[in-house]
Amino acid sequence: MPLSRSPALLVADPSGQVLEHPRLLASVRSGDEVMLPTEAPVPLPDGARLVQLPGRRPVGVDPRTGELVLVSEARVGRRTFVPDAVGALVPPGWTRTYLPGEVKAEGPVLPQWAYTAAGWDTGGAVVWALHTDRRTHWTSERFSTPELKARVRSARAGDPENRVLRQLETCALVYRCFTSQNVFYGRDEGALPVSTMCNAACVGCISDQPDDGPPASHERMDDGPTAEELARVAVAHLRSAGPRAMVSFGQGCEGEPLTRWRVIAEAIRRVRAETQAGSLHINTNASLTTGLRALYDAGLDSIRVSLNSAVADLYEVYYRPERYGWPDVEASIALSRERRAYVALNLLTFPGVTDREGEVEALRALIRRHRVDQLQTRSLCIDPLQYLDVARDRGAGGRPMGIARMLRVLRDDAPWLRVGNFARGLAERSQPARVSPRP
Repeated sequence: MPLSRSPALLVADPSGQVLEHPRLLASVRSGDEVMLPTEAPVPLPDGARLVQLPGRRPVGVDPRTGELVLVSEARVGRRTFVPDAVGALVPPGWTRTYLPGEVKAEGPVLPQWAYTAAGWDTGGAVVWALHTDRRTHWTSERFSTPELKARVRSARAGDPENRVLRQLETCALVYRCFTSQNVFYGRDEGALPVSTMCNAACVGCISDQPDDGPPASHERMDDGPTAEELARVAVAHLRSAGPRAMVSFGQGCEGEPLTRWRVIAEAIRRVRAETQAGSLHINTNASLTTGLRALYDAGLDSIRVSLNSAVADLYEVYYRPERYGWPDVEASIALSRERRAYVALNLLTFPGVTDREGEVEALRALIRRHRVDQLQTRSLCIDPLQYLDVARDRGAGGRPMGIARMLRVLRDDAPWLRVGNFARGLAERSQPARVSPRP
């Protein structure tokens, strides 16, 4: 891409106002490398927004020389200020391909969001991201509608002591979680939070952070529901949610659901005693294979396994597992295939690390070894420099190939593989896999 046609750099003043730099072009980050982007951006998607990165200095590219320029001072009229870098947050269904081009100055660890590279083109703001799942029933305009609060009040009044609904009220109205809101809308995939505990201490955990870490973006539920409470919500949802009916144990507002596998197993038995509708699914770190086996015995039919890498040392340095390790995770994936469950991987993607050649090869081998059904790309919500400190010199090596090429490689190697961002209901699982998006 000629330098003269590259998007302009964005900076933010101390009040948060976003400004186009008059001379410099936008840079991006891939792992430890800050550079001029080699891929084209897309217009800022509906539902996306630009965000200020406090304590991070923007890095631009001089269009005359191609050299990187650290912007430590900016001037607007007679006003001079120290600028902050600018990134973007893209909506569900999108996967970032580059991180913002910035370096740390004095400032805190950034809050836990998936920061995406952004710039300014002639038509407005642009971002470096792929539209990886175009399923319209997950588009943002279907959520947080004016009638949501009334629906929440009605559901809570009908079962006022139910701890599942109590947690989902917070998740739906405060965190604006789509799967939580679906329970109140009575459609598609509905959330069933269950656990207050976790057997991992993920560096980027969104519901539990140490005192010296960033503020957790969610508050973890503090009172685990009973099997009966779970079953009441699940049965009502599966009976009303239509052809994509699904309930999922394991949400961002809780710990690891497998730590309460006995309660979940009993809930599943209660559900299946009343209805055979829909899918019973779990989002999990797949740590407790024995507990997972009990869930399959009870009637679980779908699993999504969260991982940042298919290489043990990078996986374990991020998840910081307690009394389990990567071999247990793979054993659970193998068990899931043996039990003919629908198997999805929730891949926490990070440009410049996830797309390294060795990492892609390890993931490719895992997908083929267990004939994984779906790869759900999830941009990792973490301060980029915090994750780089963890991932540096870990995992498999090689040059980053880019997120877009990584997805093409994985899809081409496993033609049956679905690539997207959202879970599939029972009726959707028999449909042919769609081709991964091209940049």
